[in-house]
Amino acid sequence: MLFVNQVGLLYNRELGKRQRTPKHIHLIVDLFAKRAGNPQLCHAFVSHIINNIIQKVTPVSQFPPVLQVFTLSHSQAFNGLNQYGDYSTEFFLVIVALIMIQERTNYPSGTMTLRLFQQFQNNADIFTIISMATFR
Repeated sequence: MLFVNQVGLLYNRELGKRQRTPKHIHLIVDLFAKRAGNPQLCHAFVSHIINNIIQKVTPVSQFPPVLQVFTLSHSQAFNGLNQYGDYSTEFFLVIVALIMIQERTNYPSGTMTLRLFQQFQNNADIFTIISMATFR
């Protein structure tokens, strides 16, 4: 189940497991599984993420943040990917939207997430993508 804690960190809590905050690397690994299962639908999914989430989210000044661009119908178009990887398309899109709210709020001119998804979309080698996703 997805939660936002008192300091605004997004985390996932599965029954009997510790609280975890999804990171870029988790999303990218899941995308590799989705791409292996359905390359064409995954390409459309990543295009949707870039064009309709990453490039449209704006900084916020309220807490907790409100999803700006996500609607359930967006995820339903990609339900065929739910059988690949661990994350449903609904969960995936919400996580990306919240990560982008955080990035736009803390680094308004930041492009790390955009560049990461573009690298994946352009079939960059796995080393480049994983290195970018595990930045410090």
